[in-house]
Amino acid sequence: MARITVQEQDFDPGAELAALTDGRRDIGAAVSFVGLVRDIHGGDQVSALTLDHYPGMTERELEKIADEAAGRWPLDDVRIVHRVGRMLPGEKIVLVITLSAHRRAAFEACDFIMDFLKTRAPFWKREETPKGDHWVTAKASDDADADRWNQS
Repeated sequence: MARITVQEQDFDPGAELAALTDGRRDIGAAVSFVGLVRDIHGGDQVSALTLDHYPGMTERELEKIADEAAGRWPLDDVRIVHRVGRMLPGEKIVLVITLSAHRRAAFEACDFIMDFLKTRAPFWKREETPKGDHWVTAKASDDADADRWNQS
């Protein structure tokens, strides 16, 4: 069911959504999330972000996350597009689209996928700042967001 793509090139969220929904009459909700590169992180100016990944392992983990969401909510489809490589502020990093007959399932599944994508998917971020390049460390707030799904 899930369609996973990890790529260097940019993507068009509208085209991705249209590819999933055009002509469909069985869905009542399509929820999408687009993550963007910020120009400030932790008070530092960011001139670029580079995302590295582990090919093969990354796609398998994204599939597992999407499958887990489909096991929790009645989803009709999931689309994840995640970029890797060097990106500038304002560029798109990630797209998650969830389709369901019901809005609540689509919203919650999209939120769930993003929480676990941030904590379980094997991506590594390096920021370019005036102070030099540095790797971005995991945040406790991301872990707390993911942990809330274990309680429900």
